[in-house]
Amino acid sequence: MEKKLTTPEFLLGKRTTSERITELQPNEIFVFGSNLKGMHGGGAAYIAYRKFGAIMGQGVGLQGQSYGIPTMQGGVETIRPYVDEFIQFAKGHPELTFLVTRIGCGIAGFTDDEISPLFEKAHDMENIVLPPGW
Repeated sequence: MEKKLTTPEFLLGKRTTSERITELQPNEIFVFGSNLKGMHGGGAAYIAYRKFGAIMGQGVGLQGQSYGIPTMQGGVETIRPYVDEFIQFAKGHPELTFLVTRIGCGIAGFTDDEISPLFEKAHDMENIVLPPGW
């Protein structure tokens, strides 16, 4: 599938997440790809566990200054309900800013083109910051 060329986010004044998030402001939440068992042993999940309060054994939802979205349980369509749940959660918490990592595009093995459409409803939300190109 050929990706269409669009105006870069920075020219539109749209904030994007960086490739490496190493610190958070008090109102920021690190959004990472998880597994249903909450075994945060690698990738962004390990960073969430070590730095941002992710709880070993909890695979979904808010955990400290992090939010887990399961990506390891099957195909892209098994991820969609968790992304939708996350977007609803973010709508209910406008005081927080959610920094979404490239969930599912590391250890889970999906591509940006497979995962980014799941976040289409987040594009107009001020408090959700997506990776470049999403």
